[in-house]
Amino acid sequence: MNIGRRSLSGLLPVMGLAACALLGIGPAAAATPDEQAVAKKVEAFRAAQLARDPKALDALCAPELSYSHSDAHVEDKATFIANATNAKSKGISLEYKDVSVRVVGTAAIVRFHWMAESESVPDGKRSNTNLAILMTWQKQASGWKLLNRASTKL
Repeated sequence: MNIGRRSLSGLLPVMGLAACALLGIGPAAAATPDEQAVAKKVEAFRAAQLARDPKALDALCAPELSYSHSDAHVEDKATFIANATNAKSKGISLEYKDVSVRVVGTAAIVRFHWMAESESVPDGKRSNTNLAILMTWQKQASGWKLLNRASTKL
C-alpha cells in the first residue's frame, strides 16, 4: 500500500482532532453572564483604586470586607478605603494582568497579576509593585461585592 501526501492531507486534521479530544484540549468556554458581571466589577475596582475614588470603592466592597496586603496586615472596609484614598501617594499606573474569574454558586474566585507604579507625594519617589492577587466576590442582593482580597509579592 502506497501512502502519498494526498492521502495523509485528509487524515491529518482528523488525527489532530482525535488527539485534542483525548487530551481534553478544546476551545475555551465562553464566560457565563455572572463571570462577565464579575469581570466588569473587577475592572471597576481597578479603576477606582487608580483614581482613589472612595465612593466607587465603597459601592464595590461588602461591609464585611477583609483586605489583606502582601506584608500581612489586614484592613476592614473603612480602613481599606481610608488608606487607599489618602494623599500620601498617587497612582501612576495599575494593571491587572491575566485575570481569571470562576463563579461557584454565589461566590466568584478571581486571580490576577497586579502590576503598579506609584509616587510618594512628599518626596516624589516612585515605586513598583508586582503581586499575585486572589479576590473573592460574593453575589449579594445589591449585586457582586468584594468580600476579601489577599496578595503575595512576586
